[in-house]
Amino acid sequence: MTTRRQVLQWGAATLGVAALPFGRGAAEPKQVLKAAAAIRPGAAQLTLDIAERMTALPCFGGKPLPLYTFGEGAEPFIVKTHVGDPLDVVVKNNLRIPGEHVSIHWHGLRIANPQDGVSFMTQKPIEPGQTGRYKFAPPDTGTFFFHTHCNSVEHFGRGLVGALIIEGDEIEPSDADLVLMMKDWRLSPDGAFLPFTTDDGAAKAGTSGTVRAVNGVTAPRYAVPASANVRIRFMNVDPVRISEIGIEGADASLVAVDGNGLAPSPLETWRLGPAGRIDLLIRSPKAGGVVQVIDYFAAEPIVLAEIVSEGADKRSDEFKPAALKPPRSTPADLANAERITFDFSATATGKTIAELPAVNGLPIGKLCLAKRSFWAINKQSWVSVDHSDLG
Repeated sequence: MTTRRQVLQWGAATLGVAALPFGRGAAEPKQVLKAAAAIRPGAAQLTLDIAERMTALPCFGGKPLPLYTFGEGAEPFIVKTHVGDPLDVVVKNNLRIPGEHVSIHWHGLRIANPQDGVSFMTQKPIEPGQTGRYKFAPPDTGTFFFHTHCNSVEHFGRGLVGALIIEGDEIEPSDADLVLMMKDWRLSPDGAFLPFTTDDGAAKAGTSGTVRAVNGVTAPRYAVPASANVRIRFMNVDPVRISEIGIEGADASLVAVDGNGLAPSPLETWRLGPAGRIDLLIRSPKAGGVVQVIDYFAAEPIVLAEIVSEGADKRSDEFKPAALKPPRSTPADLANAERITFDFSATATGKTIAELPAVNGLPIGKLCLAKRSFWAINKQSWVSVDHSDLG
């Protein structure tokens, strides 16, 4: 039977906090990458030291660029801990630009509002030279991520985003676990950063990147055991990119969406917008076999990453994906849900915002406000087209 994927193709611990770098030491583009070893801090505390650091990711063609990173010599982190274990995070803002404050939003986690990290809404931001702190116990398992919450376009554009893996949801442990973070980079032909946003892009579908990468590498290859159950945590941490993710070369099952475990179902493709995450379970082929992670949402399918099997067979049984533990959250009462209509349109005058001198008693500074506004929801938007004056 012809599948949708074929049509698309033819048409074109404990805390254990593991801080793992994006593709560090990886050659571009076809070196087989071993799984990175966990770098565990000596104390049950994670420090995010935010600063500008010249870094040459493999997808940059060897040219160092001024990234914003969470640690010296490291690209965005993959942080791993276990469900329910206390997470104590110290955030140091060592950005040297006056007014470049930060806060850390733990995307998708059900945590107390004061720990949620939205500047001016749930906390006072962390100014340059200051230190902030977050303390919470993740209540849910799954694949999440974290990022700053003001000047997000530039911060994402400079790589200031990391994965947060909350373990404890597997009934049957997988044999390998890969985190694949997809993000485009806006680079000029000479390898420098382009403006992270443009008026033309913002007024349409967003300002797209020019270089596609996964974990900072163009089409990386990862080595896994042969005939093994491999969990793939695929994350779209690009602010613009929409993708249609599929797997070629192995049986694949969808086991979680946005951190929430599901009854396993065979994967054809899955449409993934910005901030979306899916967890897949695949049975890797025999030694030497190659599995491709493909984006079909393009004029022609694009290979995002390859997974190469090596060594003796890990399993000989039939591939029967095990379900993850069900989410701990209470199911939504859809029968009694309130329906709210959102009418998206071009910018209209934002009278409501104009009347607000502050939010929660905190005046909103210019960093959280884009220079232009192009869109409105229910005829409401920011004042005129300039965010610099709210009151």
